[in-house]
Amino acid sequence: MVIKELDTDILGKISGAIKQLSIEAIQKAGSGHPGMPLGCAELAAYLYGFVLKHNPKNPNWINRDRFILSAGHGSALLYSCLHLAGYNVSMEDIQCFRQLHSKTPGHPELGHTEGVEATTGPLGQGVGNAVGIALGMKIMAARFNRPGFPIFTSKVYCLAGDGCFMEGINHEVCSWAGRAGLDNLVLIYDYNGIVLDGSMEEISCEDVKARFQAYAWEVFEIDGYDFHAMEKVFDIAKRGVGKPILIIAKTVIGHGSPRAGSSKAHGAPLGEEGVAETKRYWNLAEDKFFVPRSVEKFFADKLHEDRKSEEEWADTVRVWSKHFPDLHKEFLAFVEKGLPEDLEQKLREMKVPEAVSGRAISNKILQLLAKDIPNLLGGSADLSSSDGTFISDEDIVGIEGFLGKNIKYGVREFGMGAIMNGLASTKLFRPYGGTFLVFSDYLRNSIRLAALSKLPVIYQFTHDSIFIGEDGPTHQPVEQIMSLRAIPGLRVFRAADAHEARVAWFSALRYKGPTALIWSRQNLPTLDETDRPFSEGAARGGYVLVRERRPLDFTLFATGSEVCLAVEVARELSQLGKGVRVISMPCWEIFEEQDEDYKNSVVGGNLGKRVSIEAGSSLGWFKYIGLDGIAISVEGFGLSGSPKQVAEEFGFTVHGVLEQLLS
Repeated sequence: MVIKELDTDILGKISGAIKQLSIEAIQKAGSGHPGMPLGCAELAAYLYGFVLKHNPKNPNWINRDRFILSAGHGSALLYSCLHLAGYNVSMEDIQCFRQLHSKTPGHPELGHTEGVEATTGPLGQGVGNAVGIALGMKIMAARFNRPGFPIFTSKVYCLAGDGCFMEGINHEVCSWAGRAGLDNLVLIYDYNGIVLDGSMEEISCEDVKARFQAYAWEVFEIDGYDFHAMEKVFDIAKRGVGKPILIIAKTVIGHGSPRAGSSKAHGAPLGEEGVAETKRYWNLAEDKFFVPRSVEKFFADKLHEDRKSEEEWADTVRVWSKHFPDLHKEFLAFVEKGLPEDLEQKLREMKVPEAVSGRAISNKILQLLAKDIPNLLGGSADLSSSDGTFISDEDIVGIEGFLGKNIKYGVREFGMGAIMNGLASTKLFRPYGGTFLVFSDYLRNSIRLAALSKLPVIYQFTHDSIFIGEDGPTHQPVEQIMSLRAIPGLRVFRAADAHEARVAWFSALRYKGPTALIWSRQNLPTLDETDRPFSEGAARGGYVLVRERRPLDFTLFATGSEVCLAVEVARELSQLGKGVRVISMPCWEIFEEQDEDYKNSVVGGNLGKRVSIEAGSSLGWFKYIGLDGIAISVEGFGLSGSPKQVAEEFGFTVHGVLEQLLS
């Protein structure tokens, strides 16, 4: 380190600079959350001054320690630290806090601000991201570290508040992390006893320490303003104790301000007089946005040390690569994340059954992909035997080892989503995770953040419609597909059969954002009409599956299991002398990305009566079928009965559709 012995004087000046920059940025913006920056400045000063192993001039150093601010509303604290540490966050950026198009938005956003490791704000998800990142680095260490060559040694530090600890996702991911033994994860609890609406005592009697000990975590308690206590506990954390660590730091929200210890300190600027009074309390400079020269020098010296640490690591990697050339080649495959050049050919050559369920063909495809894509890994929320997510001949990732490709998340859908986001944010893995489509609602907020962060996460949602039958309306998705389509940046791909399924996976692996793959439980016929080159057909999101032979009377739009129904209906209508076109629309998002000429060739012009056939909500279909179109849909909830009975009840039979079209 820059200073071998603890220097509480410089730490006091660093924490003072963090406080001053934070409260002045919030005051200038006219909005923000001063409570956490004032309450946790000392912790942040110690982390950025003495703990984190990183290089702010190379924020993508693969073996860097990561810091995640789960309580993203305290973003002024993070931006102040990034500025002081030497990241590309200027004083002007600090002064533009929360302004349009600035580098310092209201909550941290991955890919928008250097040094931000995760998009946080919705409470608790940052903790889940931290678990995912820690898992990813444990996997990298297991795969590539060798005796004498510690290539991956980084730690993940996460700062979270009372809100993060109350959210259910905290329980999900921390329980999972304890079972997995993530000894490279350090969670810091900003324990100030205050929430937005008042005191924690009014809403909780939970013993957090006992809960985490029950999760198999090591727990420490410290005064959040005692630098010597921090030195002791973080020294233990850096060495590791064989399990994840929770540090409960007793703090005061809005420390030193007129609102200290009050919920009023949480989410509003202090006001000019409040800022002045706070600065007097901490003996801070009267000049606005002032950083002491000693603080600037400290971080300039530390930056030299940071660069030296990365250079020493790079030297180790160079020697390691010569000792283990095959391992180095595998390592490069992880870093570059390229797909095999012959992947499309292999998928095209894969034999498919005459009839197969979506979940079964997806699992078959997954086995092929797992052999050729080393960084593809994933699992299920306790449904791998049903949703087809298990990779054969691969181990389960967990406390017994980290060399496998299968992850058992347990019944923790939301936790699974956040952990996958963390894995993807390392830029090393292609994570996927599965559950029933109706349960996508449980992890929806993590899907939203994956889309916002442009993370290449793949969701495998099975049991995709009312046709799962006897389980009834609690398990029969109706509104979920349309709900997912409403998320900007998320591709929703509902394949009609085995041919479209191959395209769906290929498309998902090439996309630089999240994809929801929607699969049937029931067998679907493999259609000759869908067997097309990947540059055509399903790869364009929507395409003409059956071309009309007469002037158009009807155009049938369908997705998934309803495509074969549309083909059968078209056959019957043709026999009645009608002109019919069938359009398969497996992925609206990809279709909308096509050029106008192509889209017009598929859905433009006089198409006769336009009809959508999808066993779910009709919301959104009128964009394609028009206000006078006919939507064959499910506008209520499903029913418990055999799939055949349910299909007949809701009119999803050839006779039922014809009756609605010709009546």
